Amino acid sequence: MMLTLMIGLFCLSPALLHAATLHTDAADNKSMKADISKPYVVKKGDTLWDIANHFFKDPHKWLKVWERNMHITNPDLIYPGNQIWFDGKNMRQGGLSLVKPTPQVIIKPVERLEAITDNSIMLTALERQDFIQPDQVQGVGHVLDSKDDRLNFGANDHVYLKMDHATNAGSLFDVFRTADVITDPNSGEAAGVLVEHLGQIRITSGDNGIYRGLVIKAFEEISRGDRLKPAREINQHITPSYANQRLTGSIMYIRNNAREAAQNQVVGISLGINDGIKAGMLMSVHKSGRLVNNKVDGGVALLPTEKVGELLVLVPQQRASIALITKSTAPVNIADAVQTIIEP
Repeated sequence: MMLTLMIGLFCLSPALLHAATLHTDAADNKSMKADISKPYVVKKGDTLWDIANHFFKDPHKWLKVWERNMHITNPDLIYPGNQIWFDGKNMRQGGLSLVKPTPQVIIKPVERLEAITDNSIMLTALERQDFIQPDQVQGVGHVLDSKDDRLNFGANDHVYLKMDHATNAGSLFDVFRTADVITDPNSGEAAGVLVEHLGQIRITSGDNGIYRGLVIKAFEEISRGDRLKPAREINQHITPSYANQRLTGSIMYIRNNAREAAQNQVVGISLGINDGIKAGMLMSVHKSGRLVNNKVDGGVALLPTEKVGELLVLVPQQRASIALITKSTAPVNIADAVQTIIEP
């Protein structure tokens, strides 16, 4: 299963975008390549995110590309044969051209977002872990046994379940096992309990409070006593977005309790829905400067804070979120600061 990141920003009117374009074109054109005065012809599967990353080595410049192409009314909807202009002076004001123009001298294809972000890791992050509140660790039921008296179960196995409340046939549950209580490294407060998802079970029938279920998915062996919670709906289309306010937090957890993380690794951050975090929000990671000895005057100096990476929020919960590192220039560690990226 492939995840597609769909880029969209609908809150700005064309008039506002046009005004923004007039204001920013002079400065932004300095960063445009000299050899892209001709339009790029959209190919199958292209997105503005990919196109911006290919030409400017920065996918976040997709909005600037959109501003230069006011004939595109919806940034999600570009089609093969459409022309994308990078020079505002040469930009067409008319409708989209569906006729392929004279072949362009563009040797490399647009780099796909899948090459920037490992979709298998993203899917693993979405499916296999979650933050829950301490009062949810008991779940709503547990795996009881099986008719053949086995200890462990996998995909397509039939199991018996003990549920806390009446449950309808067809209901889907995540099977989970409690991992760690995650605390904010700055405040020391518990932000939630990390749980590992082992698989999913669908209820097939019930009899006197004991339910039969089918293991439809197993990431690890499922055992007697493993807990159940209602299956979380997985959003397979995460839209990268900017925040409209500055929110700051920290790295609380690195998957598999690793000491450090890098690009394409999963982390937990100390910001959640209660703070205004949403799936798809882009965030930057910053490492505090070190205190160093000044050999000239014998004093100490504090080095400046440095940006070391970027994150994409995947699963926000009330007080914490699971995120994916999309870019890193240095190791990311627990307690490193994170902050939302404001729309440029």
